[in-house]
Amino acid sequence: MFSKTTRRQFLQTMAGGTVALHAFGRQATGDITATKLAENFTLLSGAGGNVLLVRSAEGLLMVDGGLPERSQALLDAVAQQAGNAPVRVLFNTHWHLEQTGSNDRLGRAGAKIIAHENTRLWMTRDVLVEWQKNKVYPTRAKEARPTETFLTHESPKKMSFGNEQIQYGLLAQAHTDGDIYVFFPGPNILMAGDVVSVGSYPILDYSTGGWIGGMASASTSMLQLVDAQTRIIPGTGTIQNKADVQAQADMLSAVRTRLVNLMRQGLGAKDMVASAPTKEFDARWGDPTLFVTSAYPGLWGHVRELGAGII
Repeated sequence: MFSKTTRRQFLQTMAGGTVALHAFGRQATGDITATKLAENFTLLSGAGGNVLLVRSAEGLLMVDGGLPERSQALLDAVAQQAGNAPVRVLFNTHWHLEQTGSNDRLGRAGAKIIAHENTRLWMTRDVLVEWQKNKVYPTRAKEARPTETFLTHESPKKMSFGNEQIQYGLLAQAHTDGDIYVFFPGPNILMAGDVVSVGSYPILDYSTGGWIGGMASASTSMLQLVDAQTRIIPGTGTIQNKADVQAQADMLSAVRTRLVNLMRQGLGAKDMVASAPTKEFDARWGDPTLFVTSAYPGLWGHVRELGAGII
C-alpha cells in the first residue's frame, strides 16, 4: 500500500498535468487494411488494434477485435477477406476495448470467446482506470464476455483450428493481469497484444494489475517462445521480431532496477521522472512520463517481493 507521503506525491504528479492522457490504442480511424502473412493468415489493421484473421474449412478464427466503434468496419473487412464464413472463435489478449470491441457482435452470433479468467472478471464490473483521469469503463454485456477461460496454473494450453495448431498462455501481470499470447507454430506467428509496444513506452495499466516487473518477465517469457524468424504482432503498430522483444526486455529490466533503487531513496513519481531513469532508451520509445508514473504505483503494489529498504 502507499504511504500517505508517497501516495500524495503520486496524486500531485497526476493532477499537475505532467502525465498526458494516453489512449490504450493508437489507430482508431481510417480504413481497415489487410496484409497477407501466410496461406489463410491475414493481419487486419486500422480497427484500433491489430487483428489476426485465420481461415479454415470450419470457419474463421480471430485474435482480438478492435474498438467497438470500428467493429462494423472490421467485420466488413473480414467479410471481404472470407465471404460469408462465420467467425467460430475469438481470442481476447486482454480486456481493453481495442481488443474486445467486437465481442458483443460476435458473442451474439455464437462465437466462442477465449481469454484468461482475469479478463472475464474485469468485464463483469465497472473498471476505474486512474491514470486515464479516473475514467470508468462500464460492465460489459453478458454476450460480450469470454465464454471459455483458463487459470494461471492451466497455462500454457493447446488447441487446433482446422489444420492449424495453436498454443496460448498467460504472460504474467504485465500490461494487465490477464494478458495472453496466442502462438501459431505452423506459420510461426505470435500475437502478443499490448505486452509488446512499438514506438512508445509500454502501458502499465496498474488499475487492472499491470506493473513493470511483470512486463519485464512477460517480455523474457516471449523470448522463449520465438526464434529469429517469428513474426510478432503487437497490440498496435508494425510487426516485430525477436530482436525487438529482446530490446524491450533489456529496457524493462534496466528501468525496473533503477526505479526500485529510487524508491529506496524515498523518491516519489514526480522526482523519478526528473531523475531521467530512461534517458538512453527515449530515442526509441519516446516520452517516458506516463511510463514512469504508471510504474510507480505498480511497484508499491509489489513492495513485499521487491525486498527490504523500500518501506
